[in-house]
Amino acid sequence: MTTSDSTHDSVRLPDKPALEGLRDKWDAAWGESGVYAFDPDTTREDVYSIDTPPPTASGSLHVGHVFSYTQTDVIARYQRMLGKNVFYPLGWDDNGLPTERRVQNYYGVTCDPTLPYDADFEPPAKAPRSARDYVKVSRQNFIELCLTLSAEDEAVFEHLFRSVGLSVDWKYTYRTIEDTARAVSQRAFLADLATGNAYSQDAPTMWDVTFGTAVAQAELEDREKDGAYHKVAFYPSAADGTADTAKDPVVIVTSRPELIPAVVALVAHPDDERYQPLFGRTVVSPLFGVEVEVRSHQLAKADKGTGIAMVCTFGDLTDVTWWRELNLPTRAVVTRDGRLQRETPEWIAESAKADAAEAYQRIAGTTTFTARKEIAQLLAESGDLLEAPEAITHPVPFYEKGDKPLEVVASRQWYIRNGGRSAELRDDLIARGRELEWYPSYMRSRYENWVDGLNGDWLVSRQRHFGVAIPLWYRLDADGTPDYDAPIVPDGAQLPVDPLASAPNGFSEDQRDVAGGFTADPDVLDTWATSSLTPQLVSGWSRDEELFANVFPMDLRPQGHDIIRTWLFSTVVRANSINDSVPWRRTALSGWILDPDRKKMSKSKGNVVVPSDILAEQKPGFGPDAVRYWAASAKFGADTAYDTQQMQIGRRLSMKLLNASKFALAQGVHADLIGREDLITHELDRSVSAALRTVVADAGRHMEAYDNAQALRIVESFFWDFTDDYVELVKDRSYGAQGEEAQLSAHATLATSLDTLLRLFAPFLPFVTEEVWSWWREGSIHRAPWPTAEPAQVPTDMLGKVASALSKLRQTKTEAKVSQKTRITSAVLHAPTDVLTAVAAARGDLLAASRVDDLDVRTSSVTAAEVPAGAEGADVEASVTVSDVVFAESPA
Repeated sequence: MTTSDSTHDSVRLPDKPALEGLRDKWDAAWGESGVYAFDPDTTREDVYSIDTPPPTASGSLHVGHVFSYTQTDVIARYQRMLGKNVFYPLGWDDNGLPTERRVQNYYGVTCDPTLPYDADFEPPAKAPRSARDYVKVSRQNFIELCLTLSAEDEAVFEHLFRSVGLSVDWKYTYRTIEDTARAVSQRAFLADLATGNAYSQDAPTMWDVTFGTAVAQAELEDREKDGAYHKVAFYPSAADGTADTAKDPVVIVTSRPELIPAVVALVAHPDDERYQPLFGRTVVSPLFGVEVEVRSHQLAKADKGTGIAMVCTFGDLTDVTWWRELNLPTRAVVTRDGRLQRETPEWIAESAKADAAEAYQRIAGTTTFTARKEIAQLLAESGDLLEAPEAITHPVPFYEKGDKPLEVVASRQWYIRNGGRSAELRDDLIARGRELEWYPSYMRSRYENWVDGLNGDWLVSRQRHFGVAIPLWYRLDADGTPDYDAPIVPDGAQLPVDPLASAPNGFSEDQRDVAGGFTADPDVLDTWATSSLTPQLVSGWSRDEELFANVFPMDLRPQGHDIIRTWLFSTVVRANSINDSVPWRRTALSGWILDPDRKKMSKSKGNVVVPSDILAEQKPGFGPDAVRYWAASAKFGADTAYDTQQMQIGRRLSMKLLNASKFALAQGVHADLIGREDLITHELDRSVSAALRTVVADAGRHMEAYDNAQALRIVESFFWDFTDDYVELVKDRSYGAQGEEAQLSAHATLATSLDTLLRLFAPFLPFVTEEVWSWWREGSIHRAPWPTAEPAQVPTDMLGKVASALSKLRQTKTEAKVSQKTRITSAVLHAPTDVLTAVAAARGDLLAASRVDDLDVRTSSVTAAEVPAGAEGADVEASVTVSDVVFAESPA
């Protein structure tokens, strides 16, 4: 750091300002000084608390994370500059299926809970290519690997977020698998259990075969898959005394013929006259001869297929609805591994059809995919397949992280009430959504549409190993049957508890899984069941009541708009049931990042950008401030294209901020001149100061409305006019060429403008603004107050008018192919009266900046008001011309 002879004693300027090195320099300084630390000795009125999304610690972050977290950080920095005590923690979502899957693939292992713990286990040096060759490990060994790998991932994530300049208080970092988080999650579950909001039942469940677990409605997504329609005949039953294969059959169309062994009814719409004579009568299933009744239901669609559908247990969620509402029997054949059960079902074994059991054994134990082809062949051989299958493409439900279509299997699961089965609760949750401020406001409709469309409660149990254990045990009767209606609940001092590893109070370990003893609930909670409690987790709920009172309900939940149905809604559900409150006062929704083909970036699609490449301070990277500029330029809720050109603009802006600041400070500008309106006597300076006050007022209004992008645009537009036009115009006067009073006027304007612009840019460009601030100010700019001002009541457009004259004079040199340093002996400026008035007030600055000795001015025949509307600067400039130019040296 060196000081120019012309600088003030309080100013220290570098020889050559550069962006390189700022990231590491200021990240270290911020960490050491604690500039972003939350002060727990506070009041609720002084706090602004943010419930940030904990990223999933299962791999790598992509540029979309940088985008959305930067938008949040801009708000945090702005609120801190408003004087708020900002509570801004960040955590890692490291329990659940994504972590398990990453561990399996990374180490080449798979969990086998029946194996004993191996204290000396070492994973393979290189993971096998095929999952069939993965090493089987005990549950405890597997959990240890999950903890190890997620911790390594989280260290990388923290480095990335520090690199992008997130102003979080790292002392409040949390993991959703650590003891505190597990205890909070279990305590909340037990609270819901005590009030009846949590319950278990044995029921049909959407099941992911790959992961071997149940999944919730919010985790489903439809994917287009190839399939086929099969037209199949069901004939009248002998039970009606009308069995006759010569009679016309009842024809159904199905894409899942492998479920014919599970058929329990045929169903048609009650108003469908074609099938009304059949309601209440029975038919027999092809191949297996099982009698099923023909029923009516409003959900049947007369215009789909043949208008009558096969109800199976269970093909899809509509089957579940029919099964429940029509009180149909259960004949499930698909097992949890996605295969048909190996033993012939009793309803087929007892069928009057002689070869029914033999037909079933053709498909026993096969996958549903194989069974589908085999059944089609059997139907063709029996003559019950009336036409060749018709190839189709149709939507099939998948778990959002799964690889195979979901099945519906019967299993005992835990649920939390979310309004899916209660209109009253659904109305309550919609009312909670209306208590929130939504940015953008139209996103609220997505929330309400999701709540209105729920068809069941939230399934929160998962059949996995790495997660928050469901903290329950069950007594076993004399036959070893669990009593699910009266679970054994731990006391608060036992939390967090792993019921698979510890016995409940009043029991000993040797009573585990023994008749008359106890058994543990084997499942873990869905990761969303813990993530839905991030406000309670970070706020000290049930642990630190003083902190909880000071930060809850939180002020802001920022998140992606694509997880309104999961994270946002589930958090509202838990706060409503546990705290009788909303979890936060407002929510800001980020959009997606789109690739050049306008597709959402995602790791699963392989079209993501690694953020470390663009965050690098040297080319081809752009540096953190440039990347933040791109992210902050997007409005909340707007899907945004990945745009390196925007980042290049951000880098150019950052460099201009360094260089323009150095120029101003090198003239002798210093902090004592800030706000010295008494020194600002030059009319051009007064106009610029007035324009800046308007910018401050407008930017503050947009920031208050969570429209950060518009605030940035307003500040940036003024900045470029200020540096490209004003700084050029006052250079001569700033050096003292027009006397001390004129010089002080320029210096006071430069000092005030630089101070204000740095603070306006600080939430967006934290590294470069902190760097410039350190050249001439004490402390951190990120603890400086946000600028405030009332809009100016005087004309603020003088700079643009004088700049239009300067631009035209420079254009004449360009057209004459001479250097801008070439002097003009004389010229005539033609402009509207208002432009000439501005030029007269700043004549000395204009002549010095344009190197003109004598400038004659004449009123043009075109006034500024007559110039067509368009780009503002261009309107004025179009009304200005220059003639009769005489150069001091003849152009070459």
